[in-house]
Amino acid sequence: MVAIRIRRAKPILSIRNASTRFVHSSSSHPSIASSMVSDLPHLAPDDEAVVSSAVSILRELRSKRRWTFLKSVHLAGFSTAQFAHILLRIRNNPRLALGFFIFSRRHSLCRHDPLSFAAAAHVLARHRRRPAALSLLQAAVRSLDPSSSPYTDVEGINGPPEIFRTLSRTYHAFDSAPFVFDLLVQAYLQVKRLDRAVQIVRILRSRGIQPSIGTSNALIRSVSRAKGSDAGFQIYNHIFKPEPAGCDGVGVKLRVSPNVGTFNTLLLALHREGNLERPKEIRDEMESVGCDPNVFTYSILMAGYCDEGMMDSARGLWEEMAAKGIKPDIMSFNTLISGYCKVEEMERAEDLYRQMILSEIEPTVTTFEQLIKGHCKIGDIDSGLLLYQDTRRRGFGMEVSVVDELLVAMCERRRVAEGLRILRDEMRREEFTPSRLSYEVLIRGLCEEGDIEQALKLQAEMAGKGFGNSFEVYSAFIHGYRKQGDIEKVERLKDEMIVMGVGKGE
Repeated sequence: MVAIRIRRAKPILSIRNASTRFVHSSSSHPSIASSMVSDLPHLAPDDEAVVSSAVSILRELRSKRRWTFLKSVHLAGFSTAQFAHILLRIRNNPRLALGFFIFSRRHSLCRHDPLSFAAAAHVLARHRRRPAALSLLQAAVRSLDPSSSPYTDVEGINGPPEIFRTLSRTYHAFDSAPFVFDLLVQAYLQVKRLDRAVQIVRILRSRGIQPSIGTSNALIRSVSRAKGSDAGFQIYNHIFKPEPAGCDGVGVKLRVSPNVGTFNTLLLALHREGNLERPKEIRDEMESVGCDPNVFTYSILMAGYCDEGMMDSARGLWEEMAAKGIKPDIMSFNTLISGYCKVEEMERAEDLYRQMILSEIEPTVTTFEQLIKGHCKIGDIDSGLLLYQDTRRRGFGMEVSVVDELLVAMCERRRVAEGLRILRDEMRREEFTPSRLSYEVLIRGLCEEGDIEQALKLQAEMAGKGFGNSFEVYSAFIHGYRKQGDIEKVERLKDEMIVMGVGKGE
C-alpha cells in the first residue's frame, strides 16, 4: 500500500491571489499564526487502507449502489482524520464530496468535528459552490460553537472558534479559495452570532486580510442594527482605514475600497437614530474615496430632513440629484411625497404624484397611504376618498392605521355611514383586522347621529373581536342616550362603568 504524501502548508499569509485582497501585516495573534503552518494529520497504515478503500468505492461505483456498498464495507464508520483525507482525494469532485458528507451525517458514519467540516467547506469553496459551502458552515457554527459555550484558549481569554483555526491550518492542503473565510463570517452573521463575526474579521484584518465588500457591508449593517451607528462606524474604520506601520515598518495597504452600499448602510443607521449632523461626514468620506452617491443615498438623506419637516433642505437634495442626472425611483418619490404630506403641503405632494405617473413609475400602496393621510389632515375628505377608491381598483390593501385616520376624519365631518362602508370593505380582506380605534370612532359617530341601535350592533361585534368596552365607548353611549333624553340608561351606564372599573385612559 502506498502511503499518502502530505505536503507541508505555507503560512496562510503567503497566499498571493488578487481575489484575496490582502497584504502582509504584523500579527497580534501568535497562537493563530502558529496554527496556520499546520496541515492535515498524517495517516497510520491502517487508516490509509480505510481511506483508499472508501475512495475506490466512491470513485468507481455509481448511484445508490455506491452508498449501500460503502456502508456495508465500513460499518464502523470513519474518524474525522480519515474523512478529511477521503475528501482531499476527491476534492476535484465537489458534488461527490458533498454527497459523501451528507450521507455520513445521515447514517452516523462519522462524528463530524471542525476538521471534517473544514475539509468539506474547502472542497466546496475551491469550486465556487458558495451556497452549499455557506449552508455547511452554518451547520458547523450551530453544532460546534453554540452561544452557550464559546471557545476559550489556554490563557483564559476568549479565542477564535475552532472551526476558524481548522479552516486556517487546512487551507493549503485543499487548495481552497480565500472567500471561505468570508463565508464563515457570513455564517456567524446568519445564525445571529455577531460577536464571533466581529472577532474573526478583526483577526483577519490584524493579519492584513480584508473581507470582501459584501461581507464588510453585511457586518457593518448587522453591527449598526444591534449596537448603533457608533459601533457601525468603528467597524467601518477598522476594515477600511489604513493601519499604521508596525514595529517592522510594514502596514496594511487597502485593496478593497468601500462602495456606495457601505455608505448607504452607515447613512441608514444614522437615519434610524434621527442624526442629521453626521451624514455630512459620510458625504465628505464618499467624496474622499471617489464614491458617487446613488438614488438610494439621496432617498435616505431626504428622509432625514422629511422626518424633521425640513422640506426646503429635502427639496434641495431632490434638485441636486436631478442636476447630477440621477433619475428618481419610487422610493425617492415616496420619501418626498410623504414629507410634503406630513407638513400638509398637499399641492406639492400631488404635483410629485403626477410627475411620478408621467415618468411611468408605478405608485405603491405607500404612495396612496401617505396622500390619503395628508388629505385627511387638511380635511379634504373627498380627495382622500378618491385616492382610496384608486387603491381598491389597484388591489392594494391599506394599513390599519391609515384606515383609522380616514375613519376619524370622516366621522368628524359626520360621514359615519360612508366610514362604516369602508370598514366593511376592508374587512373583506383576509389579512385585515380592524383596530379598537376604528370601532370606537364609528360608535361615537353613530351615537352622535342618534343611531343607537346600529351603535349597539357595532359594539357587540367589537366585543366579539375581543375588544373590551373602554371609556370612549361608554362615553359615546352616555352622550347618545343623554341626547335622546334617556336619563335612566345614562345613570345605569355610569354605574356599570364604576362596577367594571372603567376610567379615562383605560
